[in-house]
Amino acid sequence: MLIITRWLIITAAILLASWVVPGITVESVFAAIFAAAILGLINVFIKPVLIIFTLPLNILTLGIFTFFINAFLLQLVAYMISGFEVKGFLAAFVGALIISLVSWLANHFIVHHKVEKPQNPDYIDMKKGDDGKWRQP
Repeated sequence: MLIITRWLIITAAILLASWVVPGITVESVFAAIFAAAILGLINVFIKPVLIIFTLPLNILTLGIFTFFINAFLLQLVAYMISGFEVKGFLAAFVGALIISLVSWLANHFIVHHKVEKPQNPDYIDMKKGDDGKWRQP
């Protein structure tokens, strides 16, 4: 459910970027959904490799080069998906900023479920005392 929620957030961010940035066009909602899916897959598999390869440049620019990588990846997605078009690097850069900001804000407010300890566990936590004996904390 969390993956689908994040996918919808990226889709909404792409639609927002196409509405705000003049150089980004999305012909249909389905194009935005497919673009969000491809962008998510690229961010999982290709982006970490690019970050590692450009690590010296990223350190030199204090991480600002990551924004250029995001813009490049957005242009790559536009090249792969028909119905999603990015005209120029400036549009890709601003669009990537908007998509990153919206997805960061939205993911910040998604509630993560915490795993709680069972009431009657099959184990007992013990802590070793100063005298060498084991006790319950």
